[in-house]
Amino acid sequence: HMTAQTTDKHRPIVKNIHFEHLDGLRFLCFLSVFLYHSFHTESTAIQGAPLYRFVDEHIFGNGNMGVNFFFVLSGFLITYLLIAEKQLNHQIDVPRFWLRRILRIWPLYYCCVLFGFYAFPMLKTLLGQTPNETATVGYYLAFLSNFDLIAQGLPDASILGVLWSVAIEEQFYLLWPLVLYVLPVRHYSWVFVGIILISWAYRACNDIAMLHEYSTFSCMGDMAVGALGAWAIGQYVAIRRFFEQLPRCAIIGLYALLVFIFLFRDEVLYSHYILRIFERTLVALVALGVILEQNYALRSPFKLGHWTWISHWGTISYGLYCLHFIGILIVLQLTKLLHLNTQLWQVLCLETILALILTIGISELSYRLLERPFLRLKERFAYFSRQ
Repeated sequence: HMTAQTTDKHRPIVKNIHFEHLDGLRFLCFLSVFLYHSFHTESTAIQGAPLYRFVDEHIFGNGNMGVNFFFVLSGFLITYLLIAEKQLNHQIDVPRFWLRRILRIWPLYYCCVLFGFYAFPMLKTLLGQTPNETATVGYYLAFLSNFDLIAQGLPDASILGVLWSVAIEEQFYLLWPLVLYVLPVRHYSWVFVGIILISWAYRACNDIAMLHEYSTFSCMGDMAVGALGAWAIGQYVAIRRFFEQLPRCAIIGLYALLVFIFLFRDEVLYSHYILRIFERTLVALVALGVILEQNYALRSPFKLGHWTWISHWGTISYGLYCLHFIGILIVLQLTKLLHLNTQLWQVLCLETILALILTIGISELSYRLLERPFLRLKERFAYFSRQ
């Protein structure tokens, strides 16, 4: 379903490679992470309230699964586009790919790094607090912050604490096009399966929660699952037809399984050593199922692309993810100043809603003023358009 249009003799642009329902999924992934980081309170009375513990620990205690989804999404989309480029041009233009990723990732990322290491300590001092940054700036500049987080623990600046996943994404973007450049498409599946097996071996030899969550060698299996889905859907018509013809009962079952894992991940998948080895892959396979269902299922009860605002917010999800702690911290300071953080409903509802609204506003500004000019430049080096 792709049509080629040539704007100049060097760069054909292929229209229609856009998965319209995945923008909404991106926003829901962000929202999951946002709620995982919300509901902060210093009140021991509120912390001990059954409703608070139910919401914070049992409903959104696994909200970090949103990051797993982001990894699978990246593996799927990047691999799909690189395979399409290779089929179009008979090869992958690796420098162009790297340049596109630089223009998308680096401007906001390095602004966050600067804010975290320099602006955040100054603001903390102005508020009468003592900065205590343990993060190493070199690791963040080199997109290796996940290894710094493993060694040093969470940084003092909350905005730095979420950049570990961006670092893993960038490591993936550095190596992935080289792998796909060298090998023929028909052999890709062996690489993807091999990466998943390596991630299992790593987790089997390192039964440590910190390493399972933040190590590249653990997380790379998520991206390989997404990549395997992109390869399979393009190579085998039967697989695509399978997802196109999924019955509604199977689709409902898929989402029920997702909700079950979201609510009971710790109790079920972390309960035994063997399960912990395969836990990320099981979550990734469910995430891939959701991605393929949203993209291809003809009997889907709902498509996220039909929810206009959610889809729009999905287009700014990179900013939402990177900047949401700024929104959360500003609201926490304001509600503390105005004494609007002393009741349970204020912590669960008022602060959370205000922080989400502020985060969306900050991210809209970031997208329009900082990210979009680079995105326009990025399109000059793209082989495919979202239009």
